[in-house]
Amino acid sequence: MATTKDVLDNHLKCFGAGDLQGILSDFAPGAVLLTPDGPLVGADAMKPMYQALIAEFAQPGSSFHLKVQSVVDHYGYILWTAETADNVYELATDTFVVRDGKIVAQSFTGKITPKG
Repeated sequence: MATTKDVLDNHLKCFGAGDLQGILSDFAPGAVLLTPDGPLVGADAMKPMYQALIAEFAQPGSSFHLKVQSVVDHYGYILWTAETADNVYELATDTFVVRDGKIVAQSFTGKITPKG
């Protein structure tokens, strides 16, 4: 069974590759993603958000910098910055809860400044 670190590494790898199915397959059925815009429950609810992020980060000149990745047991945390043609992600964090090799809960927040 995949460890929490394995799951986070795969999640980041799939995001970097623009692999929507890979990203969504990291989540358990009924997983919850808590965002500033409200909770998303299940992969079907998360899919439009990830599609938009993949499209945004696929634009030329986009960058992503992982600053911190911490894992303790079933819990993972990443701190990152990024820039795309549309936004500057001055500071962003994701916290994950992983059970049985799948993400059961994730939270996201960030300071995102639109360019324009």
